[in-house]
Amino acid sequence: MVNRSSPPAQVCAEARRDLAPVFARIDGLVKKNLTKVLDALRAERIGAHHFAGVTGYGHGDMGRDALDRVFGRVFGCDAAVRIQFVSGTHAIACALFGVLRPGDELLSVVGAPYDTLEEVIGLRGAGQGSLREFGISYRQLELTATGEPDWDAMEDAVHSRTRMVLIQRSCGYSWRPSVDIAQIARIIEIVKRQNPDTVCFVDNCYGEFCEELEPTQVGADLIAGSLIKNPGGTIAPAGGYLAGNETWVESACARLTAPGIGSEGGSSLDQNRLLFQGLFFAPQVVGEALKGAHLASRVFEQLGYPVQPAPFTPRTDVIQAIRLGNAEKLIAFCRAIQQHSPIGSYLEPVPDTVPGYADRVVMAGGTFIEGSTLELSADGPLREPYVVFLQGGTHLAHVEIALEAALTSIESLL
Repeated sequence: MVNRSSPPAQVCAEARRDLAPVFARIDGLVKKNLTKVLDALRAERIGAHHFAGVTGYGHGDMGRDALDRVFGRVFGCDAAVRIQFVSGTHAIACALFGVLRPGDELLSVVGAPYDTLEEVIGLRGAGQGSLREFGISYRQLELTATGEPDWDAMEDAVHSRTRMVLIQRSCGYSWRPSVDIAQIARIIEIVKRQNPDTVCFVDNCYGEFCEELEPTQVGADLIAGSLIKNPGGTIAPAGGYLAGNETWVESACARLTAPGIGSEGGSSLDQNRLLFQGLFFAPQVVGEALKGAHLASRVFEQLGYPVQPAPFTPRTDVIQAIRLGNAEKLIAFCRAIQQHSPIGSYLEPVPDTVPGYADRVVMAGGTFIEGSTLELSADGPLREPYVVFLQGGTHLAHVEIALEAALTSIESLL
């Protein structure tokens, strides 16, 4: 543990030296994932002509269709990338409503879902057409005391009505380890052994390019995510994606557009170049975000704060959780991140209600793309034990500058 009186710059520099072997491994991961993207772009012979868009219905959007195929090659399956998805939650909701029907059961096998899915499922709120209001039941398997999937309970958890199993890859706003690819593969094997027809769906937000494989490459039937997170490379202005089995991708697209239209609709609105370029940037930017997460973990662990994951633990997403212990520190941390952001540095984050969240949330996000969590951001709900969730970072130097400021701000409260 370092001396709290050490200058923040010294603390960060020492942590960076400690993490040199980890950073070298991340560089290797970046190269492997970038190779996958380059191979996909070459295989589809992507050229400048794919950047042109169409208007109206979006029929025959050559660039959009080529981008679908590129994503499909990267994820090893069919894919649909649409700028009309307003968020990861929107893409996930389309997947849920596209597959599930009245009388079906949705089973979460990794505990409670992310806050923004609670109203989609029907765990809170009413009158807006949740799954529950359409006669779809929900059940969840709680995590063990250590935050791991309950493998024993999972062995006989799939019932005859269990149409879909939900696997949330990232920790969300929970103090638990995220679910890595090896665990996802194990979950799918257990589920399919009980019922091969149960659809295994992965909320892949925050996880793309954090490992060498994606969930679809270990048996997931369907995944969904946001382009203003990892696969957009901080370049995509909006949008989301679906990937997996062609039948389920098309069913989910039918909820984005309409039955009978599905993936055939949706103009790319002249954004194709940014979507292609964002995908090209994604492996490198994700690598920088991973380095920043390791750095934050090491720095705050050395100062005596509980962290999740631990600094030398391999990552499956870009989220770093730090248990600060009180509201004042949580707010101070987020304000420091905001003050050292490229956009809106003059703004002061204050706790407030946010659509889709149960508690007041304080958010720092001075990003070029609003809400982009691959750019450096930090947030957390104002509830015990006052955990801040740090994510993103286009380059390690920016993360380090912001962390030094956050350390100064927090230590001033002591």
